[in-house]
Amino acid sequence: MEIKLKDARLKTLSEKVQVYFRDEHDDSIGELKASLIIDFFINELGAEIYNQAISDAQGFLQDKLIDLEQILYVPEPTKGKL
Repeated sequence: MEIKLKDARLKTLSEKVQVYFRDEHDDSIGELKASLIIDFFINELGAEIYNQAISDAQGFLQDKLIDLEQILYVPEPTKGKL
């Protein structure tokens, strides 16, 4: 699976990376270098982050389905009692 960012999002992230390098490392990098750094991290971490998000969503939905089952369950009358 390929993770592709929209151009506007990539530009915003690129600007944030440039600011980070300027403020934290006293280093000026251009938009191309910032974009390459973003691509590196997407390639290295993207699938792992995506899979964790899917796992978290699955757990959340399972918890909600258990709650729904408890809410919707109607106990049946015991046999022999009216």
